[in-house]
Amino acid sequence: MSGLELSVDDLLTTTRAVRRRLDLGRPVARELIEECLELATQAPTGRNRQRWDFVIVTDPARRAALADLYRLGLVSPRQRVARTGVDRTAHDTARRLRMADSAQHLFDHLHEVPVLVVPCVRVEDRQETATPVGQANTWGSILPAVWQFMLAARSRGLGTAWTTPHLHYEREAAALLGIPYETTVQAALVPLAHTIGTDFRRGPRVGTAQIAHWDSW
Repeated sequence: MSGLELSVDDLLTTTRAVRRRLDLGRPVARELIEECLELATQAPTGRNRQRWDFVIVTDPARRAALADLYRLGLVSPRQRVARTGVDRTAHDTARRLRMADSAQHLFDHLHEVPVLVVPCVRVEDRQETATPVGQANTWGSILPAVWQFMLAARSRGLGTAWTTPHLHYEREAAALLGIPYETTVQAALVPLAHTIGTDFRRGPRVGTAQIAHWDSW
């Protein structure tokens, strides 16, 4: 049962990426995680294949090792990550600095977050993600479920954030967690903890007039 009295619109507009306000000293009950998973698996899934799996990491040693892979992915990435292209926040220097500070906090404290969640999607082989169509099919089979997990977490006073740097070292993470690398693709690393306070607000976004294209671009 939801722990916060949020309307649907409030839930959808205040589920933020939480980094600085994760409560590092408060454990998360297994029952809460299982409730979030139950709701996650009600997400739409292509051809009802239900290819998702979630690795829930609570063991301190494994959390620390996974956090090290996350940090390594940031300081020594194996693939080039594009930093160019559209950026509708480029003018907001103050907000970008706050975001950088928040990201640094997570970098420094990820190993202390009580739960790390690694959502995965099963594939026949890794060539399934070699084309745009294959990528769309694969990610479409896991992303809705992860987002429902994050919404469920928010409604229970828990915070999450979608992170991907550890994927530079996905094979090492697979070995650490016993994930069958060749047939299971990791999608993200999601820290999960109670939040310090629950008063999250809408994020600043561009108006829909700037992003809606009616009938043609």
